[in-house]
Amino acid sequence: MLSKEKLTTAGKETEVISLSRVHFPVTALGPGRRVGIWFQGCSIRCPGCISADTWATHSPDMTVKNLLHSLGAWLSVCDGITISGGEPFEQLDALIELLEGIRESYSGDILVFTGYEKSKIECSLDKMAGLIDVLVTGPYRANEGQTKALRGSDNQELILLTDLGRERFEAFEDSTPIRKLDMMMGADGQIYFAGIPAPGDFTALKTALQLDGDQFVTTEDRRS
Repeated sequence: MLSKEKLTTAGKETEVISLSRVHFPVTALGPGRRVGIWFQGCSIRCPGCISADTWATHSPDMTVKNLLHSLGAWLSVCDGITISGGEPFEQLDALIELLEGIRESYSGDILVFTGYEKSKIECSLDKMAGLIDVLVTGPYRANEGQTKALRGSDNQELILLTDLGRERFEAFEDSTPIRKLDMMMGADGQIYFAGIPAPGDFTALKTALQLDGDQFVTTEDRRS
């Protein structure tokens, strides 16, 4: 886990967060046009993870206060917030401050993905009661199958924590996956995908591109 760090700005302490990226709109990780926030750093490191680029632990590089400020323009037009990673619960204090800050100025739903089982984070959840509407828990396991919406593998659990969460996500409990990915390009020219691909999707894409003479290298490839 990342070490706890705080800064004092305008006489008030704020957590420092290790952040991978923020994107709007994200349409493949929950209903509507959503703000996607990806934490950087994950010790779970599930084989086949779509976000393997977020595994490495980097020094915290932004205050939560500045992150909240950067979200301001989107909060008035987005349909929800999705927080993923990396592993948000490995930066617990920063996650709590972020959720509290969003709640102060935003009434929409908040969905959080974690690779931990719910039983492993019960104490942490007690500290953020009412701050998360929907939680997807559990590690990605490629051999478990994928027949449930918003879950990369069927061992993962979709947990509706609030009335708003039940209102917005009840239809996702028993529905099948929507085969949809958002694509975005970073300032470094790398392409990022947001969503939950079906097993074999990236292999098929790589094969198709190679047949046309193009190269397609994923963060998973770079570690092999």
